[in-house]
Amino acid sequence: MSFWLYTVPSFFIGIIPQFHNLCDFFAVEATIGVCYGHVGTNLPPPAVAINLIKANNILRIRLFNPHPEVLQPFSGTGIELLIGGPNEIIPILANSLVTTSIKWLQSNIFPYVSPNQVKYFVVGNEIFLKDPFYSLYIVPSISKLYQALQTIGLATNIKVSSSHASTILSNSYPLSSGTFDSNVKQFLVPLLQFLSDTGSPLMVNVYPFFAYINNPKYVSLDHALLNKSAYIEHDKNLAYDNMFDASIDAFVYAMEKEGSNGIPVMVTETGWPTSGIDGASISNAFTYNENIVRRALNNVGTAKRPGIGLDILLFDMFDENGKSGEEFEKHFGIFGDNGIKAYNIRFN
Repeated sequence: MSFWLYTVPSFFIGIIPQFHNLCDFFAVEATIGVCYGHVGTNLPPPAVAINLIKANNILRIRLFNPHPEVLQPFSGTGIELLIGGPNEIIPILANSLVTTSIKWLQSNIFPYVSPNQVKYFVVGNEIFLKDPFYSLYIVPSISKLYQALQTIGLATNIKVSSSHASTILSNSYPLSSGTFDSNVKQFLVPLLQFLSDTGSPLMVNVYPFFAYINNPKYVSLDHALLNKSAYIEHDKNLAYDNMFDASIDAFVYAMEKEGSNGIPVMVTETGWPTSGIDGASISNAFTYNENIVRRALNNVGTAKRPGIGLDILLFDMFDENGKSGEEFEKHFGIFGDNGIKAYNIRFN
């Protein structure tokens, strides 16, 4: 989970339809999914969670680790999966032959769930700044995993990438000045090349909530919640009235500065807590997530990439009482541990 840091008044983004050179992109229908974390002591069994997922028409789930007892119940459900792996496996895959990656897939993933349900492997979550020891191994491990998928004939159906915190941007205001942190460029630029070569997305975790609670003087609640307001900021002849889209376009500008113009952006985490701090409430969580879902399913895109579908995963399926950090970190759940929705969000 990433913090979006502001040292100047926030930028805000919205959509005024404008058309640019989209030759590197194609319109796709966006998919909304939900992250399914397991850092808790009172979580319902996976079978109960899967029933909730199916009953609420949630099409895609992100699992942070491929625990067999969680992975296997998804088999045959038709639910699409993004699957992560433990950090300790990253150097092993990076420093071994491709056969090691094949064995890992055949031992830890495909005995429990069919390959046709797996859409992405997410190698590392917020590694570059949170667990920098593993940074050196990200691209080599991703490359080995991709080669393994090629070898077993699955590389066209399963994409491989890595998920990153918003703070890999050293500058994001104005958003057209979006620039990657110089400390991570040596690892990030090769990653961008891999993503470009394989048609995989840059995966980012985006939380306007953090910008709001860290800078309430400059960041209005409406802009953070994607509510319409009278304030519109202009940058590069584009109009912005909410913070979520601004975060996405800042990444697009940052990639362009590195010569990577056609890489899609995928939001692997975003959400709003229901309690634990001022600004966290059931009402605000509903408003934020509902606005995110509606924009995604309507393929609104962003001001810089209008009409380009944006795949998004909401965080989180359940409250996780084992999360460390501030109290609000434990309260991002869309569902209670009793299976009842915290608020009446719709996923279609």
